[in-house]
Amino acid sequence: MSENTPKAKKIPKELTIHDHTRIDDYYWLNDRENPQVVDYLNQENSYTDNALEHTQDLQQKLYDEIIGRIKQQDESVPYYANEYYYYVKFFEGKEYPVYCRKHLNLENEEQVILDVNVLAEGHSYYQVKGLNVSQDNTLVAFGVDTNGRRQYKLYIKNLLNNEITDCEIENTVGGVAWTNDNAVFFYAEKDPQSLRPNRILRYSLKTKEREVVYTEDDNTFITFVYKTKSRKYIMIGCYSTVSTEYRFVDADNYHEDFRIIEPRKRDLEYSVDHFAEKFYIVTNDQAKNFKLVETSIHNTSRENWKDVIAHRSDVLIEAIEIFKDFLVVEERQKGLPQLRIIKWDDKSEHYLDFGEPAYMAYISVNREFDTSLLRYGYTSLTTPNSTFDYNMNTKEKTLLKQQTVLGDFSSDRYQSERIEATAQDGVKVPISLVYRKDKKNDAGNPLLLYAYGSYGHSIDPSFSSARLSLLDRGFIFAIAHIRGGQEMGRGWYEDGKLFNKKNTFSDFIACSEHVIEKGYTTKDLLFAEGGSAGGLLMGAVINMSENLYRGVIAAVPFVDVVTTMLDDSIPLTTGEYDEWGNPNVKEYYEYMLSYSPYDNVTAKDYPNMLVTTGLHDSQVQYWEPAKWVAKLRDIKTDNNLLLLHTDMDSGHGGASGRFKRHKLTALEYAFLFHLLGIKE
Repeated sequence: MSENTPKAKKIPKELTIHDHTRIDDYYWLNDRENPQVVDYLNQENSYTDNALEHTQDLQQKLYDEIIGRIKQQDESVPYYANEYYYYVKFFEGKEYPVYCRKHLNLENEEQVILDVNVLAEGHSYYQVKGLNVSQDNTLVAFGVDTNGRRQYKLYIKNLLNNEITDCEIENTVGGVAWTNDNAVFFYAEKDPQSLRPNRILRYSLKTKEREVVYTEDDNTFITFVYKTKSRKYIMIGCYSTVSTEYRFVDADNYHEDFRIIEPRKRDLEYSVDHFAEKFYIVTNDQAKNFKLVETSIHNTSRENWKDVIAHRSDVLIEAIEIFKDFLVVEERQKGLPQLRIIKWDDKSEHYLDFGEPAYMAYISVNREFDTSLLRYGYTSLTTPNSTFDYNMNTKEKTLLKQQTVLGDFSSDRYQSERIEATAQDGVKVPISLVYRKDKKNDAGNPLLLYAYGSYGHSIDPSFSSARLSLLDRGFIFAIAHIRGGQEMGRGWYEDGKLFNKKNTFSDFIACSEHVIEKGYTTKDLLFAEGGSAGGLLMGAVINMSENLYRGVIAAVPFVDVVTTMLDDSIPLTTGEYDEWGNPNVKEYYEYMLSYSPYDNVTAKDYPNMLVTTGLHDSQVQYWEPAKWVAKLRDIKTDNNLLLLHTDMDSGHGGASGRFKRHKLTALEYAFLFHLLGIKE
């Protein structure tokens, strides 16, 4: 360790529970208001800058290369809703979107709803969320976050005179649900300490009064509010990891009491859509992979639910979209998404054919009932993001827009594959790969293996124009579809959580070993990356494996698992007991302690590492990666690079703006190239 290497001071703190004591020497970093903490983070940033100073020109080249592929003057595909076509425009050199609309016809005059570039002037971070237009089309509500902590302040813009009103409502999730008389909206408020959305309020534009209509007292649940596609009901939803509950009120008679659809019950999950005189409910009631049921709006209790699509052990139902004449079901089978079209009247059905071995397809924005057109999105590792209209009667697909990739790009240059690794318990784990055909080397290529593996979140193979900077320099990019995600169905998720969490880590190691065994790469050329819960994955696998990776990127990593999950004042903690376990229970404490990356740092060699975080991160607090890096510096036995980069102006999602965020991408790529001696 050189004399310029940052070294955090040690202030031992005893943490005792279940008659077991841990010593945390870096607990003091848990105070963003402490000047010594900020000083330490700045030292780490300077150290990272100095260590990669020789790559500054390369970083700039990469940044210019990445943003050079982005069509700066661009526009989204308009969608139709309540007499208007809505779309988003981007302008050359501008970081933020401009939200626009046209009345009835795309030939009519354009109206700018919101120019975020103007609003963001003078802010180092600016995020707009939850734009929602009133039923009479005259008002738009939106939320603003100016530090990345996801605490949104609500504003109203009058679309007739362009005046913006500060509602003086802070600490919200950003969105609202309008009543049909345009006089009131409902919104979700966050607990100021834990940032858990725990209250639903009703706000009157005329009186400026706020009234609490629902309080979620169970600190393992989060609450939210929305308006149904039918515009008939205001819905309040509550969810935990393993349970949901919905209640509704008529959007015309919103002063009435909300009615519960089905009271919460542990391990019962459901989501609700409305059409005509029925609610359509996707539920896991006696259906691990979920099924679709219907019930009368007048009698919603579970004993009245009737199957529309029965449970199937090999097909996961993820979402539905209801039209006047059709039902569209988003399913997942053999790890791949499927779009199923069912006609209401004769029950005839068919699936869309996507024709690639690995891809991502999804239902897009469909705001109108009375149409035969389904708007959907499609992408793959070699196909840029594409928007289609599909005629459900004629089965004709119309490509409305495909992401423009500027420069010398052709999808034909790249090859996508899907292979399988065998986990330690014999389970087959899918891996999606992409590489440039003419750069494929029989002796092995540098390979970046990415994964997430938590919360049942599936990582589908999608296109990234930024990733071309890796592929064009000979990298293979791969996604390990490990347990903890939901790619292979609900059981895939359940086999990677709670007391099965270590399957997530061993699956990733198995995938790492498999790409080496099959000759895609070698041990000296294998790199790994994960963020947030995927950062936990990175921390766990480098503790569990020996010299398997040349380098690791851990973005906003959740690495101090036990301490965080014991602190119920931290955002997300209580709502995630059913994901990770509750360490107040001894058995969970011991299991979590056995894999927690921070607690399991030992005197051994670790790979080269780049760790990133944001000072205002509300999801994974900055002190987790900061403490982890400090402990690694003190204990590890190698001389490999260990770098911590803290964005002092942002949170969990990194920098705001469509260009600025790629500064971090360029830094990450430069780190990889530095380790390989790639200089341009």
